[in-house]
Amino acid sequence: MFAKLDTFWRRRAVYWPLLLLLAAATPLCFAPYYRFWLMPLLFAALIRLLELRPQVRVRSAYLFGFAAYCCQFYWIHTALHDISGLPNLYALPLTVLLPAYLALFPAAAVWLWGKTRLQRGLSVGLALPVFWTLAEFARERLITGFGWGALGYSQIADASPLAGFAPLGGIHLVTFATALAGAWLVLLVDGEGRLKTRAAFACGVLALLAAGHFAKEADFTQPTGQSSTVALAQGNIPQTLKFREDQVLPTLRRYYGQIAQTQADIVILPETAIPVMLQDLPDSVLAEFAEAARQNGSALAAGVIRLTSDGLNYQNAVVDLTGFQNNAQTLPYYAKNHLVPFGEYKPLPALTEPLYAMMDMPLSDFRAGGGSQEPLAMKNQRIAFNICYEDGFGDELISAAARSTLLANASNLAWYGDSNAMYQHLQQSQARALELGRQMVRATNTGATAVIDRKGRVTALAAADTDTVLTARVEGYTGETPYMKLGGSLPLIGLLSAVAIVLSVVGRRKKAV
Repeated sequence: MFAKLDTFWRRRAVYWPLLLLLAAATPLCFAPYYRFWLMPLLFAALIRLLELRPQVRVRSAYLFGFAAYCCQFYWIHTALHDISGLPNLYALPLTVLLPAYLALFPAAAVWLWGKTRLQRGLSVGLALPVFWTLAEFARERLITGFGWGALGYSQIADASPLAGFAPLGGIHLVTFATALAGAWLVLLVDGEGRLKTRAAFACGVLALLAAGHFAKEADFTQPTGQSSTVALAQGNIPQTLKFREDQVLPTLRRYYGQIAQTQADIVILPETAIPVMLQDLPDSVLAEFAEAARQNGSALAAGVIRLTSDGLNYQNAVVDLTGFQNNAQTLPYYAKNHLVPFGEYKPLPALTEPLYAMMDMPLSDFRAGGGSQEPLAMKNQRIAFNICYEDGFGDELISAAARSTLLANASNLAWYGDSNAMYQHLQQSQARALELGRQMVRATNTGATAVIDRKGRVTALAAADTDTVLTARVEGYTGETPYMKLGGSLPLIGLLSAVAIVLSVVGRRKKAV
């Protein structure tokens, strides 16, 4: 039966459309759909297709990656055309530019896989998952990195047992486990060995699921005994109006009203909630915000752009307005360190500056805040803030998280309208909560404003695209997960790199023999 199916799937009229169909289905694996069980099946089907036509497997992997990333990140066009006003003549090719680049990584993984000459069980069951995970890691790191859509993120869901690998080794260990599951399913269903061999791979899949489940249930961090109520403001300010001069006062009034209506211990406003440079805002306005919070017994943090100490550059920051008196420059703050290429700084300005002239994109050349910033002490919590895009880089959050009791993300995803971007970003926050063993609160402009427990479960979620305040009680946590104790992903990547080298050497020797 399998031989007849293989012959059918090898046909070009079947092979290429099926490949594209698999790629088009990948968004269903991620938020907001959370069909985590689908990703190992899709990955297994991809592997089988690559085996059926080995002469075009690198090209196939590139096409799969390109189509998958286009489907997952269609919201790039929303930001470029719908929000920034870039004509489609430029917006459409720029929308596919990122997927075209990202697809190089799965193609590289498959190319390296093709260089090994190993017995099928070792080649499919270990070598390909190793190379794929290394490629995903490289994709997250090179040229500032973009790790969205990694296999591991598909497993960050309430019912997924593989999510339990996140606190053990981070999102890349989850990716490796997912790739192993998919590869072992291929060898289980379409294996060439005896029944005993297939049974071994079946046991391997079950062992992966069991290990992930028990790791997810383990408590690696401990409650501090200090709980707090947190109010997360969601202003729902359209991006097209956010920095217009005639909208500054209405925006300030909206957030002032949200502060005044809550009596939570901690109030957090989203990224760039205050649409005026901090040093340009009259002290009286800041004093009114701080006083409204003080009267309600609240500590207050707000996203705002601030000038650097030399007054020559600016930073995307969250400032602690609690107890503000009369000097904005002395306010405790966290400044975003991992900046968004093209969005917050201009790579190759000589080439990209003409495009910015055609787009409505103010404040697109920030300065990084540095990697050793302290958490902000607010009420009875020490809060490790990160801003928007930074939530996709778990390794960079470990140091601050270890000194914190609570994680917080301030974001503005109004650039992407009501697309899946806000939920894909929420899923990254869920991964960080799992990796770092702490609750995560998210204050966003349009969504997804949420509270996430240390197991990565969303316990409270505000309706998107609404003017609202989400209030919930959170618990402080202390201690370190195994992932934190390892210092991040590098030990795993070092181990997988060593395995890749050994497999390559063994493969070459077999080829020589």
